[in-house]
Amino acid sequence: MAEIRNYTMNFGPQHPAAHGVLRLVLELDGEVIQRADPHIGLLHRATEKLAEYKTYIQSVPYMDRLDYVSMMSNEHAYVMAIEKLLQLEVPIRAQYIRVMFDEITRILNHLLWLGAHALDVGAMTVFLYAFRDREDLMDAYEAVSGARMHAAYYRPGGVYRDLPDSIPQYKASKIHDEKTIKARNENRQGSLLDFLEDFTNRFPTYVDEYETLLTDNRIWKQRLVGIGTVSPERAMALGFTGPMLRGSGVEWDLRKKQPYEVYDQLDFDIPVGVNGDCYDRYLVRIEEFRQSNRLIRQCIDWLRKNPGPVITDNHKVAPPSRVNMKQNMEELIHHFKLFTEGFHVPPGETYAAVEHPKGEFGIYLISDGANMPYRMKIRAPGFAHLAALDEMSRGHMIADVVAIIGTQDIVFGEIDR
Repeated sequence: MAEIRNYTMNFGPQHPAAHGVLRLVLELDGEVIQRADPHIGLLHRATEKLAEYKTYIQSVPYMDRLDYVSMMSNEHAYVMAIEKLLQLEVPIRAQYIRVMFDEITRILNHLLWLGAHALDVGAMTVFLYAFRDREDLMDAYEAVSGARMHAAYYRPGGVYRDLPDSIPQYKASKIHDEKTIKARNENRQGSLLDFLEDFTNRFPTYVDEYETLLTDNRIWKQRLVGIGTVSPERAMALGFTGPMLRGSGVEWDLRKKQPYEVYDQLDFDIPVGVNGDCYDRYLVRIEEFRQSNRLIRQCIDWLRKNPGPVITDNHKVAPPSRVNMKQNMEELIHHFKLFTEGFHVPPGETYAAVEHPKGEFGIYLISDGANMPYRMKIRAPGFAHLAALDEMSRGHMIADVVAIIGTQDIVFGEIDR
């Protein structure tokens, strides 16, 4: 008799479908998975430890680098935690700007997820479509912060600066002549809000294009329907949040259940799945595209009508304007103290969470009254999802693991921290 035994195989860490540096050790019986063992820590950058040696404001850029496709959402949780400890009022205009950029970030995140997930499963075109549409929103990031990805735009007490009146334009080159450039710059003549409004008018048609390519596609459904099914009870027990939890039929969204900023004044729906499989999670995220688009439109309308300050006027926390700082000794001292020593946060502990594109992203912050956190702990949504990979993939084939990793929308910066 031939001896039949299971064998183990490394999936990653350099596998194109591992979405980062995941080393997955699969125990296989033929091509059927008996056990999946995720090994993490290959990207560990000690963000939580580094934060204890940096002033509060110096840690803002670290947040961008956690989940590096949902940059501003990470910053949001961090500055909210600081504001809770300082009991700081954020100007209403800054709250609307934050909500608008949270939703822009959600679309950016889901576009990368959709393109990469479809590519993993074997659909090439969607990836190109998604990256075409990400480009416009990246320009919006660049317009407000000067950086296409790592913005550091949210600050304790508001946002770094108000929305600009102009948007970067394309320039003529050897490849593109004047006529082509004029056409490409057509929607870039006004302010950032005009540019975003134009995007929100176009975006629903783009979502229809993705759906035409995928939603009823026979191969897409064969690869996703019934794969990685998680019941609502199990999803809650495993600590799922975001689209992973809503895909299993649990209507839980922090923007509705524990509203922060101005979400309670805006009109949107929570998409919920039925079967808890990869296909339902895909449908939930597709509907989130449309809901985020709705939210951005409402924010644009409000921001057009209501000018005002975008950061607190408390100069112990936020720097004075450059003009005042150069004319007034008092303001110069504030500026100097703020950027050398930072501000001191009263002793206490707090937890602030946002409905990040991947789920609940939370920051637990302990202050001992110094100008640096005593301790910072990050609650990353992807961590709990990855922990369930073993349970979700048992009994499935190797090809299905790729679909399950794709549907979990994992990014390793936040998992390894």
